[in-house]
Amino acid sequence: MTPFDLQYKQAIRDIMDHGYDVPNPWSGRTPRMLPGVTLRVDLNEGFPLLTLRKIPLKLFVAEQIWFLMGENNPKWLQSFTKIWDDFLEEDGTIQAAYGYRWRHHFGRDQMDALITHLTENPHSRHAVIVTWDPSSDGLGVDSKKNLPCPYTFTVNIAGGQLHLHNIIRSNDMMLGCPHDVAGFALLQCILAERLGVCPGIYTHSISNAHIYDNHFAAARELLERENDHPPVSCVVPIGAYDRAKQGDETLVNELYRQLQTQYVPMLPIPGMEITVNVY
Repeated sequence: MTPFDLQYKQAIRDIMDHGYDVPNPWSGRTPRMLPGVTLRVDLNEGFPLLTLRKIPLKLFVAEQIWFLMGENNPKWLQSFTKIWDDFLEEDGTIQAAYGYRWRHHFGRDQMDALITHLTENPHSRHAVIVTWDPSSDGLGVDSKKNLPCPYTFTVNIAGGQLHLHNIIRSNDMMLGCPHDVAGFALLQCILAERLGVCPGIYTHSISNAHIYDNHFAAARELLERENDHPPVSCVVPIGAYDRAKQGDETLVNELYRQLQTQYVPMLPIPGMEITVNVY
């Protein structure tokens, strides 16, 4: 199995064997959770695409491009996926849209500032992107339909490589985690190309790693699976960062085709539905 598959499978086993069953009042389900789960992969050993079951490639590619556009209206994204439609507010926007938070919400474009800062100061430890808004998110004061799950990440350049550490407050391990890992690893590759370095270590640290009770059977099936499928590679085209900012749909298709031609996953696990919280 790939290095990512091995770590992911172990995380699923640890949650199923040692997790805590904690009722969730917003979803009405009882997920089994473990605190402080971390996955760490070297992108030089392969791009972290789950092969133990098939995941939709174009979905996470298009979503990450949409994030870099800085939009909070999902109209552009809807031609690829309607995954965010459940979180629309009455005005048709998503108040906690990650890309909008990165580029507009806090009064400056954090992403462009990160590019400028690391170009001028490649050894800086100040390259931090924040998504969580403490003035209105969490602590019982929120009224939005969605709150950021990946709520901050840091970028460091060392050894000629760009390393990204993503912090996630809450991760649905059967559906959300493989999707988020692939999406943010793609972001890491795009940032690395823009800054003229290679992608390095991707770290995915989860405060609340959980499996919903209606996914237990799927988790047990996944734990029985093994394969010898090779990892895939991801080489983003020159200028991908600026193309993404402009919402270049051909970039989505280029990246998708590159991954799709290499991707040899096992069969999907049927019957897994996304659990949508009240907020």
